[in-house]
Amino acid sequence: MKTLMLKPIRTIFVAISMVTTAFVAVSPLQPALAQARALPDFTDLVDQVGPSVVNIRTMEKVNLRTAQGGQMDEDMLEFFKRFGLPMPNMPRQAPRQNHPQQEEQPRGVGSGFILTADGFIMTNAHVVDGADEVLVTLTDKREFKAKIIGTDKRSDVAVVKIEATGLPAVKVGDVGRLRVGEWVMAIGSPFGLENSVTAGIVSAKQRDTGDFLPFIQTDVAINPGNSGGPLINMRGEVVGINSQIYSRSGGFMGISFAIPMDEAVRVSDQLRSSGRVARGRIGVQIEQVSKEVAESIGLGKPSGALVRSVEAGGPADKAGIEGGDIITRFDGKAIEKSSDLPRIIGGTKPGSKSTITVFRRGTNKDLGITIAEVDADKPTVKASARDEKPKASAVGQSVGLAVSELSDAQKKELKIKGGVRIDSAIEAAARAGLREGDIILSVANAEVSSVKEFEAALAKHDKTKTLLVLFRRGELAQYALIKPAR
Repeated sequence: MKTLMLKPIRTIFVAISMVTTAFVAVSPLQPALAQARALPDFTDLVDQVGPSVVNIRTMEKVNLRTAQGGQMDEDMLEFFKRFGLPMPNMPRQAPRQNHPQQEEQPRGVGSGFILTADGFIMTNAHVVDGADEVLVTLTDKREFKAKIIGTDKRSDVAVVKIEATGLPAVKVGDVGRLRVGEWVMAIGSPFGLENSVTAGIVSAKQRDTGDFLPFIQTDVAINPGNSGGPLINMRGEVVGINSQIYSRSGGFMGISFAIPMDEAVRVSDQLRSSGRVARGRIGVQIEQVSKEVAESIGLGKPSGALVRSVEAGGPADKAGIEGGDIITRFDGKAIEKSSDLPRIIGGTKPGSKSTITVFRRGTNKDLGITIAEVDADKPTVKASARDEKPKASAVGQSVGLAVSELSDAQKKELKIKGGVRIDSAIEAAARAGLREGDIILSVANAEVSSVKEFEAALAKHDKTKTLLVLFRRGELAQYALIKPAR
């Protein structure tokens, strides 16, 4: 059956080859086709980098209830009793032990690569996380028990150490020089098959799939067991750590992701020095700036990070950042999209003094800020305006809003300087997502501290144009676009 299947495939191949040869003979594009056929040769790269790649096996301790001396497991005995099956002839059981036995069993297989000649090895955090024992096997078949120096789940980077010297360390490449379409190679242990080599091209850079990492996307075949192995450029330099795949089946489907090596090195340096990673924070909740909001506030293009809420007493609060601000720069670095901000701040040393540029009501402001360190999430305390009921105003019905003043006690409780409370939101305002209890902070880019200012801002607004409203719900600030009636 196999032979019969191969015959027509071989015949078709020969026919196609003949046609291709004839075409090349007369084609004016022969030099270009010849260049296209000059595919890269990875053999030298394998010889160069292969000895630096290691296989990592992890073990875990499990409790066993199996008796000694060939005696039957208790669960198996219960099975025979429950279904009335004849008991097999077994040796007499020893008295039941009070303490369960422990045995080390294989937990998983991954890959890694030698970072320094004295035994520091880099891999993925998910490869070694939770392991009771880590075994590292070199290409020369030497095996070592490794000590976990540190793991960082946010970046999925881990560093382990073996007691050896004179090891072949990798060369770290410059991720900034990496180009989309460039050939790259991976070495690892997919499904436990050690030192497997696969190759492909860089499909994309700065791919958003994590909070702190812009991944490198490739079409290099990556499967379970490749995790933690190196992504190598044509200069024999490691540019990434193979970490994730996109799959609906559990296997490779043409899309894989690698942690950029510059990010991984920053994490590994901290793990080696202190065993943990310290990340910066400023205490804001952010979201992406939409095109509609950017145009309405005069920002131009939809860039930066929209501040939805500011942690009371946090670094941003002390710096004067407010809900509704657009953070456009951090220490001079442009924030193109909201996900850029946590990455840049996360990579800033806690305690550092930095400058944040915010866009607020048509102007840019530079604010000095001191970076704090990421800690455990604090429970959010939702503010409420439950003091005496203020006198309501019907002004704003043209856009479907009825608002009222905030008392000093309410402003203090809400930790805001001004604003008006929405008593009802109907028609256009309701369609824009506004509702009773929301606090309006600005209208048409004009800050409002009272009903009078709210009325004045509405009076100046062109009723035929969309009205931009900055409001606060709970502790989150956001924009609403009230569109005029058609």
